[in-house]
Amino acid sequence: MCGILAVIGKGTDETLVKQLSKRMSHRGPDESDLHVTEKGHFLSHERLSIVDLHTGKQPIQGTSSAWMVHNGEIYNHQKLRETILRHHTFRTTSDSEVIVHLYEEFGYDFCDMLDGIFAFVVIDGDDFIAGRDPLGVKPLYYGKDSQGRLYFASEMKAIADQCEDFEAFPPGHYYTSKTGLVKYYQPKWEDETLAVEKLDLKAIRETLTEAVRKRLMSDVPIGVLLSGGLDSSLTSSIASRLLKEVDGQKLHSFSIGLDKDAPDAIAAREVAGFLGTEHHEIHFTIEEGIEILDKLIWHLETYDVTSVRASTPMYFLSKAITDMGIKVVLSGEGSDEIFGGYLYFRNAPSVADFQKETIERVQRLSTADLLRADKSTMAHGLEARVPFLDKAFLELAIKIQPEEKMPKTYDGIEKYILRKAFDTPEQPYLPESVLWRQKEQFSDGVGYNWIDTLVEYCASQVSDEDFAKAGELFPYNTPATKEAFFYRTIFHKHFPQEGAAKTVRKWIPKWQSNQDPSGRANAAHVKSDLAVALK
Repeated sequence: MCGILAVIGKGTDETLVKQLSKRMSHRGPDESDLHVTEKGHFLSHERLSIVDLHTGKQPIQGTSSAWMVHNGEIYNHQKLRETILRHHTFRTTSDSEVIVHLYEEFGYDFCDMLDGIFAFVVIDGDDFIAGRDPLGVKPLYYGKDSQGRLYFASEMKAIADQCEDFEAFPPGHYYTSKTGLVKYYQPKWEDETLAVEKLDLKAIRETLTEAVRKRLMSDVPIGVLLSGGLDSSLTSSIASRLLKEVDGQKLHSFSIGLDKDAPDAIAAREVAGFLGTEHHEIHFTIEEGIEILDKLIWHLETYDVTSVRASTPMYFLSKAITDMGIKVVLSGEGSDEIFGGYLYFRNAPSVADFQKETIERVQRLSTADLLRADKSTMAHGLEARVPFLDKAFLELAIKIQPEEKMPKTYDGIEKYILRKAFDTPEQPYLPESVLWRQKEQFSDGVGYNWIDTLVEYCASQVSDEDFAKAGELFPYNTPATKEAFFYRTIFHKHFPQEGAAKTVRKWIPKWQSNQDPSGRANAAHVKSDLAVALK
């Protein structure tokens, strides 16, 4: 939706704040505004207008002295307006405005009332609160400069060279000067021993459908990212049905690959034809992908190998989508973490280990898939919405008995219960070949040559002598391969601060000897390839 920046403390230069905010102008190409409070604090906003195109400009003032900036979408804003905030006077029809009024009504204790994705800062005199959504769908960083001023920003690049220390703001928390960090999101599913719910396929189908429905909230056209994998295909199918129910609107779907024969492109084409979407297939070359690595890592603010590999095609796809006038897309992030969909989950040594790993993967999404999904799309002013991470769906799905989710229960078929929930022959959601298709990592699915050539290229750019110094140059998260070393070198050029390196978490699969994050590194993928070859 946008980029936000807040500077809390006296003596900041207004021109400098504008310059810092403009480092995130790609996140909000529609409008830009700055407010200086009576106490000399700053709130800046780079806007991507999606809801309330005409009066939703930010920062937004509350009923009295409070001001707010927000990045994200509040799906239950209308319900809040009509119930607990009905006596407040609203200045806009924007979903964001409910945040400042909730602060006026409840003080600090309101974040759990929001159903949506958000990073926000409210300033009221010298009092303030900053908060981030439960799983960190929307990014937020915070730090302190040498004068004690506090900074909050959607992207690290806006504050890294201003702060003596900074870090990623933890998901599911809020922060005030009086309370420090407070964990407001404390779902029962974080306790792996409470995974005791019986399987209800109908509930899975209905809850995910409702999660997609609320994410269709928009005053601009919506599309879907359609890789042809199970997760994006399901969200596309549900969205297509819901839009047809409302006004017969046709859904735009988008896929990307090296060419028309890429694994994802073939599957996506089949799904689009089945659903009757207006399908757009984008291609990129390996040379183009390599050429934008420097710029991509600046946007991503990570050196994680999986994130860089997968973000490259998504970066190109996002540009093509915004060039067509689409500002919002649905995406399938989160399903593999919730249901144990990655191929390495087949090797879980026990039921308890399986359940614990699903929970930890969900909790760490803000450093991996969610970071990639947000920053590679928002690099071009495109917002990605993620139905699988709906609070109600999480509460249902993670607490299902882990035995019901483990691939080994179903002869190695990952995400079996999700597939089965949407296996409705009388009104099929997807072609059988897609509903039961094996997992592909997004970076693999665009074409296997992409990863193979990328690894070779990175190795050619790093000498043995330089790589031998990896531990000396990068003592924190020391790169273990030449590919990782190459990405880390680019990252360090843009973000040389020690704090910047510490915001990154590396995605590494468990329970397999090959630690390369590609799905093809897992023996299950190799066996599947051999089985296909023998047919």
